[in-house]
Parts: sequence; C-alpha cells; structure tokens
Amino acid sequence: MTLAQLRYFCTAARYHSITKAAQALFVTQPTLSIAIRELEKEFSVTLFTHANNHLTLTEEGEAFYRRASDILSSCEDLHAEYARNASARRSVRIGIPPMLSTVFFPELLDAFHEEYPDIWLELLEYGSVRCCDLVQDEVIDLGLVNMELPHIDKFNTLVLLTELLRFGVCRNHRLAGAESISLKELDGEPLLLYNQDSVQNRILQAQFDALRITPRIVMRSSQIPTVLKFLRQGRCGAFFYEDMLPLMPEVTGIPLVPEIEARVGLVWKRGRYISTGTQSLLDFCRKRYRA
Repeated sequence: MTLAQLRYFCTAARYHSITKAAQALFVTQPTLSIAIRELEKEFSVTLFTHANNHLTLTEEGEAFYRRASDILSSCEDLHAEYARNASARRSVRIGIPPMLSTVFFPELLDAFHEEYPDIWLELLEYGSVRCCDLVQDEVIDLGLVNMELPHIDKFNTLVLLTELLRFGVCRNHRLAGAESISLKELDGEPLLLYNQDSVQNRILQAQFDALRITPRIVMRSSQIPTVLKFLRQGRCGAFFYEDMLPLMPEVTGIPLVPEIEARVGLVWKRGRYISTGTQSLLDFCRKRYRA
C-alpha cells in the first residue's frame, strides 16, 4: 500500500468515476484502475461495484474509505506542521537594545544575508533586561545584549566584543573640550539616561551609588534620535558605546576615568533546541568576531 494508491482510491470514491478521478489527478485511467485493483488484492476486499460507468462503494469499501481518509488527513497535517517548522527554522527572532542596534546593524545584517540569503532575521527592540526575560520565556530565539547582567550565567552566552562607555556631548556643551572626565565631576550635571530595562543604567547607577552621587536626570529614553535632539541644545550629556560615536559626528565622546567597560554578546536559553537558522547565525558571529 502507498499513499498514492490511497489518494487514487479516495478520489475515485468521491467522483464515483474512474474517468473523472483520473482527470482530477492528472493520471491515466489505467494507472488509477491498477492502483485500486492492487489495494483490493493486498487487503482481499472488493472496494467498488460498477454499474453504467458509475462507481459505488461496497460496505467494505466504505469502511476502507473512512480509514484511508483518516490516514491521508493525518499525512497532510504532518506535512503542514513540519513545513511550518521548517519555515520557522529558517527565521531567527533577535531582541536587541536600540543602542546596540546602531553598532551592530545594518552591517551585520547585510553581511549575514549575503552568506545566508534564505534565513530571515527578525529584529525586535528591547532593553537588555527585557531581552533576557523574553529569551527565557522563548518569545525570542536570541538576545544581543549588554552582558554585565546579574544571573547572566543562567543563559548560554557568546561574548562578541568589549565596549568602552564614553560621555557624549555636542560641541556647544561647556565640557566638549575635556580630555577626560570622572563620574564625580558629573555630579549635578544634567544627564540623559536610557530606560529602566537598560543594563547600562544599572552599571551607571551602581557607580553613582558608590560615589554617593545623585544624578540630575533630565530624561529617560531609548530612542537615539530623541537623545540627540536634547544633546543639540548643549545643556546635557548622555553615555554612549565608543563604537557608536563615528555614526554621530555631532557628538564628542569624552573618555571616562576610570574606564567603564561593557561586554556585548548573544544569549540564548539553556536546554532549548537550537534551530538551523539560529545555529547559522551563531556560527557566523563566531567567525566574524573571532569569538
């Protein structure tokens, strides 16, 4: 018995005609007739009665039709399910904070698509804290995050690079000419910080607390264009990754003393199946960043 034989038989039963069934299936009438005879021989049953070129299912044929229909339906469901899974394996959902997206994309995205044109990367903007939560809940496959997080060891991780933080101001800011600056010197300075799900905020807040500094926060935002709009007024500053600064020529990045480093990398859930697309992206990043 083959699935083709069952499909031929069920189609003939629905059309009550060898001729019409053969036309619907785009096969010859002898091919369809032979398939039905082989089923009857294999199972020692008579499936149809013939009268005036009209097929009628026998009692055995009706029972066989019900079972054959169930088998074909199950096969179609199986095919549809795995076709969807195959499609899902060719896409990767990545959470990425807005700050990191300016550093890593679109260059990484373009380079990956050149090598893997059939894998779709879906980028979703979240802060690093939220990214990790969504990875744990299996809402996204990977998070590209600031890895200076507590409990980062709960995840599988791939460190890609280490970034230095810079204090960024526009050229009309009074500190624009400073060669370096300490957080202590920023006590009382108007600052823009990122949203609460930003790991950078947690790092800076820990430093402020250690120095007993209460930052004068003008605004919290994760939208880089909004941050730049405020900086252009020349009255406040913000913190950026060093590699962001070449993309913002209007911003002067002042080195912090002492330096504040942040590891940047990918996280994914431990024990979760890794799809083909996700594994391809991980391999690509290991090669690109020599990680």
